[in-house]
Amino acid sequence: MNALDSLIAVIETDRLSIKRALHANPQPANSNRLKRVSPLCLTVLAAQTIHLLDVWRKALLWPLSLGMRLWTRTLRLRMSEEDRRRIMDTGKPTIVIFWHNRLFLACEVYRRFRLDRAMYGLISASRDGAWLAAFMSLSRLHAIRGSSSRRGREALHELEQRLQEGNDVAITPDGPRGPAYSFKAGAPLLAARTGARVLLVNASFTSAWRLRSWDGFFLPKPFSTVTLRTAFADTGEAVPRNPAARATAWKAVLQSLDGEDNRSPQ
Repeated sequence: MNALDSLIAVIETDRLSIKRALHANPQPANSNRLKRVSPLCLTVLAAQTIHLLDVWRKALLWPLSLGMRLWTRTLRLRMSEEDRRRIMDTGKPTIVIFWHNRLFLACEVYRRFRLDRAMYGLISASRDGAWLAAFMSLSRLHAIRGSSSRRGREALHELEQRLQEGNDVAITPDGPRGPAYSFKAGAPLLAARTGARVLLVNASFTSAWRLRSWDGFFLPKPFSTVTLRTAFADTGEAVPRNPAARATAWKAVLQSLDGEDNRSPQ
């Protein structure tokens, strides 16, 4: 029996152990049965867990969501006519890419320019991600839960389905935990599988607070000006087909769209 067969046998044995334990009467012996489940299977099960918010916690987000809507509506979004045409072009399903520290603008960009298509965002399956997913749902953005470290394969499949159904997908290539301005290969892989076009969006701020987070998250001050710059990523023969190499090429384009006052490190 090779290593793969052994792994499948362990997982199948553990699956049956869990099933018997959960369907038996609640007795102390059940916990002993679960203790016999291998660490490998418990790790796999933990990796598939999607954390959700209780109803009362979601209710706490309503006033915060209202406040953010009022806040973002005071922002003056400035862009060239060419950038405006690109960002308002909803003729095809699109993968929209922001840096994680510009994520504050994602809901407002969608609300002002791309309401013709539903947008799905890739959000971590962690407890922190549960808050963000619930918050974004109040702004009419849908969440697909997963990341490179948890539910990555399942999330990629769900993103493919949403694009094939004609929806948009938003991705932060350096999320959810960085390093800041890194560009993971997930977006190029998704584009290659679906043939969807890729819109790179960057922003600079005349006045903004910066959080002491891993990415230096930007919070534009009310009534300030935000300059948006966009570009469609090259998905043809001009860039390598290898996802990692394509990610490097797209990163360079996204960084070139940054303003001098908010220049991303190379």
